[in-house]
Amino acid sequence: QVQVVESGGGLVQPGGSLRLSCVASGSIRSIDRMGWYRQAPGKQRELVGDFTSGGSTNYADYKRGRFTISRDNAKNTVYLQMNNLKPEDTAVYYCNARIETRAFVVRDYWGQGTQVTVSA
Repeated sequence: QVQVVESGGGLVQPGGSLRLSCVASGSIRSIDRMGWYRQAPGKQRELVGDFTSGGSTNYADYKRGRFTISRDNAKNTVYLQMNNLKPEDTAVYYCNARIETRAFVVRDYWGQGTQVTVSA
């Protein structure tokens, strides 16, 4: 069994900051990729940014400079630091991890999502 769990969402005023966390746990042999997506009402889910197995990061271009992804490999955890938040950043933020289980099965796992609302 593998679980991916996000935390840290909430309501924040424009210009504010939030830090999201995502922890993968369970029968994990290795994590190939881990990162963040978001889905705003009426829109498709989109990549915010992630870490690849080689250690590099991918960001959606318009997130650069405001959003930063970091990780703690020992804890199977990734973080999303979001600064200078705007109302258009309002969305459900999902963690995604491509995991090889101890049974040698590779698949994508999604968290349940955490709501981020940017409003005055």
